[in-house]
Amino acid sequence: MRTHLSLRSLLLLVTASPLLLAAQFQAPTSEELKMNTDPKAPGAAAVFLNMEEITDDPLHYYSFYARIKVLQEKGKALATVEIPDRIGDSGITSVKPRSMGQEWPDNPDSRAAAAKSAGKLPAPQGVFKITDIKARTIHPDGTVIPLTLKPDDLLNLNSPGKHGDRITFTLPSVEVGSILEYRYTIHYDENHFSSPFWEVQRPYFVHKAHFVFTPFNDFLNGEQYMTSRYLVDSRGKVVNTIIWSPVLPPDAKVKTDAIGQFSLDLTDIPPVPSEEWMPPVQSLAYHVLFYYKNAFSGTEFWKNESNRWSKEVDRLAEPTGPIRQAVAGLLAPGDSDLEKAAKLYKAVQNLDNTDFSPSRQQAGLNQPPLRPSRRAEDVWSQRSGSAEDITLLYLAMLRAAGLTAYEMKVVDRDKGVFSYGYLSFDQFNGDLIILNIQGKDIFLDPGQKMCPFQAVHWKHAGASGIRQTPKDPAFANSPLLPYSANTLLRAGDISFDDQSHFTGLFRFVMTGEDALRWRQAALENDQDEVKKQFDRWLESMVPDGVEAHLDHFLALDDPYSNLLAIVKVQGALGAATSKRLLLPGYFFETRGSHPFVDQEKRLEPVDMHYGEQITDQVVYHLPAGLAVESAPQDTKIPWPEHAVFITRTVSAPGQITIARILSRAFTIAKPEEYQDLRGFYRKVAAADQQQLVLIASPAAKGN
Repeated sequence: MRTHLSLRSLLLLVTASPLLLAAQFQAPTSEELKMNTDPKAPGAAAVFLNMEEITDDPLHYYSFYARIKVLQEKGKALATVEIPDRIGDSGITSVKPRSMGQEWPDNPDSRAAAAKSAGKLPAPQGVFKITDIKARTIHPDGTVIPLTLKPDDLLNLNSPGKHGDRITFTLPSVEVGSILEYRYTIHYDENHFSSPFWEVQRPYFVHKAHFVFTPFNDFLNGEQYMTSRYLVDSRGKVVNTIIWSPVLPPDAKVKTDAIGQFSLDLTDIPPVPSEEWMPPVQSLAYHVLFYYKNAFSGTEFWKNESNRWSKEVDRLAEPTGPIRQAVAGLLAPGDSDLEKAAKLYKAVQNLDNTDFSPSRQQAGLNQPPLRPSRRAEDVWSQRSGSAEDITLLYLAMLRAAGLTAYEMKVVDRDKGVFSYGYLSFDQFNGDLIILNIQGKDIFLDPGQKMCPFQAVHWKHAGASGIRQTPKDPAFANSPLLPYSANTLLRAGDISFDDQSHFTGLFRFVMTGEDALRWRQAALENDQDEVKKQFDRWLESMVPDGVEAHLDHFLALDDPYSNLLAIVKVQGALGAATSKRLLLPGYFFETRGSHPFVDQEKRLEPVDMHYGEQITDQVVYHLPAGLAVESAPQDTKIPWPEHAVFITRTVSAPGQITIARILSRAFTIAKPEEYQDLRGFYRKVAAADQQQLVLIASPAAKGN
């Protein structure tokens, strides 16, 4: 018994030590005060000198501490500190056995039965209280300016009126060269348990970081830590293990001590990657996720959860009598399987998709619900539903038509990638249907309004997730889009009213992703707003001194036709000398910057979202008295099996036509392919610098 008491005292000492340190700040060194650059982070606007995060579930306590050196003006933004409005996993509830003396069974099934008989306590309501904030600013001369907070200030931060708002405080009198030091503490409700997320990598370099997690008593070593409370997940299952998923540098490791605490110590952590055309950063940054789970491994979790999800899909997408009756009214006896699928697709696309309603967008509710809310027959009868509802309705109708089809959950590629170590079905935010005809899988995206049959939104193409199969669910990837499916033609005429001022009319013809983007924008916004957005897009393309405005769209409401935008342009083009007029060789490439040209090295993959082909065809009607002296040369720049760049110039009396085609067949490029990719774009950028030079014609000189 004495041994037990000693261990318990040790536990209390360890968990309380952060509390003892909370009132203490570190005295800055003379080197830190004088620092104006950091050789470990050249050019950084600020660096973290120290960072510490402590989570203690037995004490329901969270603390965050930071020391930051401000090196440039931009770094002063770190003086405003945002406090999280929740800690950990609110899907965990605690239970109390029927009898305080009741033993908790060792067998997981028996434990579940005991928890069920005990009954769950009410789910936690997110009760978090900021109990302390201490902060100070230290100027380079050593002057200390403390943050002064009154008890009423903490009450205001914890007030119900702040729910949903950003909870922040700002350190005083910050200047370049200052050291910012702060610590805040949060206590959370006794029915809440954290399973923390350690955000190891930050936007700025971190010199030293320390993380500690003390889990719920049930997971500490020693019977003396057991209590009469037990954890139950949101489905009523007893939590039987802690699982953690690390994404860390090769030499870093989460450690556990004799008591059962988890800790991580790191030094010299580079900032979060920031490179153009990079996959979502949350998929790349160093972090550690902890989970209280009713599973002893990630394999067991995904097996249980995927089977549960698949059964729920089959229940909600059941081809009931009303669904079969609706399908029978939509199909003809001689329809092929593909024709059946296309007709049913068109039918569900015509429903009111609430994820694309303007009111939903204005409310910021552009995410589909995490799980379907209604059965397929309800969605059909009400002629309305979310993107996920409509997807499952389409699945039910395909099955009612006798076709083989499955559902697939994916992580939208603009949000992240599927992580096997992230033990949550909530990471999935997209839905696809996989139609199998004669052994061939066809991926369909019925929940994306205006997406044509046999096409998918780019964020669902090349996406990873989990799918139904004829047997058990399996991890899978959707195919990438072929570049030929996404085309943009910018064709038009430019006529000069003198040697530099011009007017012009262009046709933008779009298929694939550009067409889908503007059609969905028209669903979510009024006509004037769509025109403003399109004009801003044009502004990023046309030369300086040129105005470009959308006049109107054609086929905006028909996803099976090319989308046509009529664009009017005018302004002053090029530079005139006494004898010559210098015009941009490629009208739409004078302002836009070419990617990758200035970046010598690449650490992360390149994600261009989708392959595409962009074709420009501009006809210059020459000003009176001017003739072509030089024009862009015909060019072909290949990057075998990845991309090709082609230009061609054709002259005729009084006009010259300049064409440019960039076909990019790749979507993702690995870092080891970067030098080839960069070499290609540098050649393209050099070719795009060519000019069209007009000179006074001999006839004009004679006059």
